[in-house]
Amino acid sequence: MNRKTTISRRSASARENPVIIPVGSGKGGVGKSFLTANLAIALAEMNHPTIAVDLDLGGSNLHTFLGLANRHPGVGDFIHGASPSLDGLLVETGVPNLRFLPGDGRTPFLANLGSALKQKLIRHLRSLPAEYILLDLGAGATFNTLDFFSCAPAGILVTTPDLPSVMGMQVFLKNHLLRRIDRKLSLNGFRPLRPLLKSLLQQPMQALPATLKGLKTRMMEQEPAAEQAFSQAADGLRPRVVFNMGSGPEESRMALGIRESMAEVLGVEPDFFGFVFQDPGVRRALAARIPFITG
Repeated sequence: MNRKTTISRRSASARENPVIIPVGSGKGGVGKSFLTANLAIALAEMNHPTIAVDLDLGGSNLHTFLGLANRHPGVGDFIHGASPSLDGLLVETGVPNLRFLPGDGRTPFLANLGSALKQKLIRHLRSLPAEYILLDLGAGATFNTLDFFSCAPAGILVTTPDLPSVMGMQVFLKNHLLRRIDRKLSLNGFRPLRPLLKSLLQQPMQALPATLKGLKTRMMEQEPAAEQAFSQAADGLRPRVVFNMGSGPEESRMALGIRESMAEVLGVEPDFFGFVFQDPGVRRALAARIPFITG
């Protein structure tokens, strides 16, 4: 370890509030783990102490995109009490300023976490010594994934330009918003409204999501006093969207339609963070077990 890296990590250890960036997706196969790994490497190469965390519990594979073997203990060992802290599970990646926290590769059956364990894990993640902490989440909208995505305001959603991926992303956002509303209502004593939210959360992927305005109207009919809690849950929600595996610039035009749809259905305004073109070098990098950005 060189002196610059040591100094960077010391400064990161003293940082009280690292920037946590959850990375999620509505469906699998959109390149979420690929983007997480390479964004982490890019931040580290800019001299920012960074930790990439595999939180795809039940399907951990972030190590593959970092060019690492799946032989290290990780989050699963912490959850089951085999390790008292997450710090001791951090793995050197060979990239200065970048460390890796493995998932459940050696400890299966972690896809469903209880609330207490989940909150404990989030608390320990927030105390990791880094400037940036990237969380590679599982695909889809399980409660675990939604809660991990909600643990920081700077979450990124990855989608490809094809229609199923875009629809999956919007369903993820719908469920993310409903989960936020559910939590806010519970904290404010409006638990009788939870069955209504639960019925909406359980809608299949093919179902059209209820509009935010329609949901609010139905909730106010049952409990007018819940309006403030409802509004607080929706305020400040601004998803960051990255299009991956694009084939041409014309596909970026769909952003306008997505913005209009999100505004009409969910009442949220997305930020479009990037458009990544499909590159055959990604497959070659995976075959060679080397990170794409450094290959």
